[in-house]
Amino acid sequence: MTQVSELAQKDLPPRHSRTGGLLRVTGTLMIAAGVLLLAWALLVWQWQDPFTAVFTHLEQAHLKSEYQRRAATFTPRVHVRLQHDGRPTETDLAAARRGVAAEAADYAASLKRGDAVGRLKIGRIGLDMYVVQGTDHSTLKKGPGHYIDSALPGQGKLIYVAGHRTTYLAPFSDIDDIRVGDYVTFTVPYGTFTYRVTRHYVVASNATQVLVDHGREILRLQACHPRFFATHRYLVDARLVAFSPRGQATTFDVSRLAQARTAG
Repeated sequence: MTQVSELAQKDLPPRHSRTGGLLRVTGTLMIAAGVLLLAWALLVWQWQDPFTAVFTHLEQAHLKSEYQRRAATFTPRVHVRLQHDGRPTETDLAAARRGVAAEAADYAASLKRGDAVGRLKIGRIGLDMYVVQGTDHSTLKKGPGHYIDSALPGQGKLIYVAGHRTTYLAPFSDIDDIRVGDYVTFTVPYGTFTYRVTRHYVVASNATQVLVDHGREILRLQACHPRFFATHRYLVDARLVAFSPRGQATTFDVSRLAQARTAG
């Protein structure tokens, strides 16, 4: 019996050999996991998280349908009779602004968190998405979110829109590629509003002063900065340069009229 036991022990590999093999397997698995994690990070960095993107793609389809229903049932009330040769004057512009401001106030009152607000386009970064009402975590999964306490286009105040950079279709992934002078359009049921970028800058994540309105129509876009972190915010400001009220063929060139007033 003792001889059999001794022979069996001889057939077993040394204990240190078994331990070394286990460590090699564990190390190989850890290296593989690290490589996969790095590959995933590079994928999200260069493009976006494909899993959350599917969710947002479906939500954007719902928002599109909802917005189209809203727009179809909207009855425009603004109609400015131009006074001189079909070219808007400052008086015409003032009348149009009063009209769209009233429509914007009514539209804002009808919106609830999670509703489709309008369509946002930024040519420089290829963005064409529907904006959702609200900027909380669950709402931003649907797309760019409109900060509820800020204004809507046409109200002559700060309009604040936030969006993700790496997940949920990453609407503002390339926000830092936007340049001064680029155009941004925001279409809502009562009109299409065109903004031109004036500046971009970075602030701390707790800089609440960026939410303060200063009595001018500014479209402010916000995303976390740098990517994968939330220590700061990357902001882009764009001022209103033109708008076309729904149901009116005229485009009111705000910047041209402002320049004419300054020259006069």
